[in-house]
Amino acid sequence: MFKPPENAVVLFNGKDLNNWRQRNGQPATWTVEDGVMTVVKGDILSEEKFRDAFIHLEFRVPDMPEATGQAKGNSGVYVQGRYEIQVLDSYGINIPGKGDCGAIYNQFAPLVNACKPALEWQSYDIIFRAARVNDEGEVIENARMTVLQNGQVIQNNVILMGPTGGAIDHNVGEPGPLLLQDHGDKVQYRNIWMVHLPLEGSDTYEPR
Repeated sequence: MFKPPENAVVLFNGKDLNNWRQRNGQPATWTVEDGVMTVVKGDILSEEKFRDAFIHLEFRVPDMPEATGQAKGNSGVYVQGRYEIQVLDSYGINIPGKGDCGAIYNQFAPLVNACKPALEWQSYDIIFRAARVNDEGEVIENARMTVLQNGQVIQNNVILMGPTGGAIDHNVGEPGPLLLQDHGDKVQYRNIWMVHLPLEGSDTYEPR
């Protein structure tokens, strides 16, 4: 597993879901065993909220050979609770679409199919730049996202069209949580952490 850096916020400690809740604010009810959480019932959201961030997580889809399409190992990772990166068993699909694994759901298909077979652990590394709003709350720059799946770039600095379906809200100028979706399948997650990123770098240079 990819170890978090020293400045990372560990979102899942591998022991419990004390830092997660359901959409209704109640404690998360997914199961935890041997450092792995498994989807049980209901979406779960991290207590930690963020704007710009680097996020790492690992997931494993179940083997469902009789299932097809969206019924085959379905879940989703919602950045800020607003922008879904699809989780699905899309292994072997030649030209993945906007609903396949690694897609920004219904907005951007992954550039390549980087999926491993079902039951193998996979990773997402996400570089997220939150939407920028002015003093009136109007969006002046849409959110952007780069996603690596299993070390391959599958989304290259895409400009998001806005929140995807199932978002917790459309308040894109505010910090939001990481949301993991329950779509009825026994998808598993582990090693979830993030690093808060500065909204901008320095505009001055002072040589030493």
